[in-house]
Amino acid sequence: MPLTRDIAATYRGPGTVVRRLVSGVPREDRALAILMGACVILFIARWPALARQAHLEGQELNMLLGGTLMATIFFAPLLFYGLALIAHWIARLLRGKGSAYDARVSLFWSLLASSPLVLLNGLVAGFIGPGIELTIVGVLWFAVFMWFWLASMLAVYREAEA
Repeated sequence: MPLTRDIAATYRGPGTVVRRLVSGVPREDRALAILMGACVILFIARWPALARQAHLEGQELNMLLGGTLMATIFFAPLLFYGLALIAHWIARLLRGKGSAYDARVSLFWSLLASSPLVLLNGLVAGFIGPGIELTIVGVLWFAVFMWFWLASMLAVYREAEA
């Protein structure tokens, strides 16, 4: 399925999409591509807020973009790999039967699938700024991300049991 259809299908049933993504031979290149795509979108989503900050505070936009690029493209993937490993350990403690690869794809896909709300959050941060609107969109994104991630983890760790 094309990426956009998979993202739309995730809003209807995250477990189904992730089960399909992890079926077959584990492909770490696919997991890394999903993660890097999500990180690129996280970086792009920060642009409006950084432009606003540079304008209001008189800072250099290129310096802000460079720091954000370093954080989201180089450091965030390491953080997400560690978070996926911790989630795998917790799932194993709870008697889940999935693999570490399943945990990675669940987390990485959840990040990528919730990217439309990340982009909306970035627009609100850039055009409206801090306030109740930004908080609402941020909470909405986090809730959707957690729904995707937990539903995906349940699907792949229970699926492995059957």
